[in-house]
Amino acid sequence: MKTTIMTNTSKISIIFSLIIGGLLISCGSTATKSTSTSTDFSTKQYKIRTIAFYNLENLFDTIDDPELWDERSPIMEMKGDIAKVYWNKVDNMAKVIADIGVKDAKAPPAIIGVCEIENKSVLEDLVNSKYLKKYNYSIVHYDSHDKRGIDVALLYQSRYFKPTKSKSYNVKLYDAGDRVYTRDQLLVSGVLDGEMIHLIVNHWPSRRGGEAKSRPMRVGAAKYNTQMIDSLQKMYDNPKIFGLGDYNDDPINASFKEVLQATGVKKEVKEAGIYNPMEDLFKRGFHTSGYRDNISMFDQIYMTSPALAKDNNYKKWQFYKANIFNPNYLTNPKGRYKGYPFRSFANSSFTGGYSDHYPVYIYLIREK
Repeated sequence: MKTTIMTNTSKISIIFSLIIGGLLISCGSTATKSTSTSTDFSTKQYKIRTIAFYNLENLFDTIDDPELWDERSPIMEMKGDIAKVYWNKVDNMAKVIADIGVKDAKAPPAIIGVCEIENKSVLEDLVNSKYLKKYNYSIVHYDSHDKRGIDVALLYQSRYFKPTKSKSYNVKLYDAGDRVYTRDQLLVSGVLDGEMIHLIVNHWPSRRGGEAKSRPMRVGAAKYNTQMIDSLQKMYDNPKIFGLGDYNDDPINASFKEVLQATGVKKEVKEAGIYNPMEDLFKRGFHTSGYRDNISMFDQIYMTSPALAKDNNYKKWQFYKANIFNPNYLTNPKGRYKGYPFRSFANSSFTGGYSDHYPVYIYLIREK
């Protein structure tokens, strides 16, 4: 299934001028109201910042690290000029990041969480690519305890965001008494244009063996998120917390509905509760990945209630809209996987594509 997201705006720049009625999301040719509240923006000007998340589909280098299981990466398994493949892959990932949110915000994401990367070196290559170098992205990265050495990280434009504290949480999960070595969870606190926010970057355990069998692993991962959120809410007054990640769960699964107690309906969000705008998109048929004829919304961004505008008050950064970034060039145009994300690797070769996931992003706005 191919989805297209469009926005109906008047004039939007880094100073965000909006017409009455809000933006529109469409699926095919049928337009529906967005998840955001209809608000009168006709007489005020707003700043806009984009926060995004992207699964970079095995962005590994070409060096065999004897301490990691990195030889199983698609690049390392290929024959021929793997260096050329690597640099093509880096450029493809950088091009996508440079395009996210640009149509409306006129700039790439101020902050973007990423996953399925091998080390800091590949991130340095990424942010120094021809597509991203001029934006001066900085990196927050820690080596994780994942068996294959797959990490999460946060990239940010330092002119907008300034980290004040970061920590990588070692997620300890067990299956039948055996340790499951999975990705760490990254918590970064910092100042976005003068205002404190907090970001949790995730890549929860996969569904290997089936959803039911692997469910306890993601429920366990979700509990780590709740612990971080609880700690932040004790340390700060009404903290704005954003969870970014590939959760390997949909918004309606137990990890979100039972552990995080997230809701996709704004009016149902309790004080200090969690709002997940991706739930509404998922229920309307949108997706970020597909596998064996099943579509999924594994890539999501959730937030705590202080990030939601109250009485249309945008004096501070507030959530305005959630989107999936899925332009035509990111979608497979033909074959068995037509309509799915145009992935980089298939049948032990480089396809020239991008990732097996679409990026997701949100807009935050604030009065000028």
